[in-house]
Amino acid sequence: MNSVNRISKLSVEMCFLVLSTSAYALDGVDVEITADYNGKYVWRGQNLDDDPVFQPGMSATYGGLTFGIWGSMETTSFTGNSGEFTEVDEYVDYSASVPGIDILGFSVGLIYYDFPGTTIPRTAEAYWGLSLDVPLNPSITFNHDIDEADGLYISAGIGQSFELFEIGEDSSVSVDLGASFGWGDNSYNDYYWGVNKSKANDLALSASFPIDLNGWCITPSINYVSLVNSDIKNTNMYNTDNSEFFVGIGLSKGF
Repeated sequence: MNSVNRISKLSVEMCFLVLSTSAYALDGVDVEITADYNGKYVWRGQNLDDDPVFQPGMSATYGGLTFGIWGSMETTSFTGNSGEFTEVDEYVDYSASVPGIDILGFSVGLIYYDFPGTTIPRTAEAYWGLSLDVPLNPSITFNHDIDEADGLYISAGIGQSFELFEIGEDSSVSVDLGASFGWGDNSYNDYYWGVNKSKANDLALSASFPIDLNGWCITPSINYVSLVNSDIKNTNMYNTDNSEFFVGIGLSKGF
């Protein structure tokens, strides 16, 4: 069994262990389920599915430690897999504040990517990041592929949330605005784009509108993603436009 398969097996076992124990109301364990429907699936500037996708997920958190699983299901025959999951990700994350510096947060984790029903190889990433609890909430995350790509992708982002109005005592409507900028090293770009150079990848902008209704959250969103480097753009690797605009809606519930 190779290292990636060992990572997958361990992460799946740990994830389901936490999820199953939380079902018995284990004190301190928070479970969240999500279900998103998006007009496209664009990841780090890569248009992986130009048609609508259904993307459910589940996570369990104890203290700062989170285990989760997430998937992307095709709803059309864009890649010939209608009604099937073409990506399933398992992850473990630890997030907390830096001791003595409450406004500085950090995250470290591992993601295992599987692509059932496709010819895309499985791979895994380790990541670490920092964030500041100040206006615009700036953050930076380093994602290091430790298997197939063996490359580095860095994402820097900002975001701000505003409550628009309340609906009764337990419900509200907010707006979340976000922007991120991504850069890949030569190994990362060579694997995903066929460009063996360190280059900027993508710029992503989003606006979402969480509607909190007695513990359930419905979130419509508007998203724009654009490739920013001419070498990356000219590859036409994913046979789509260099700029993508799509909308989505999500449903989430915490327990």
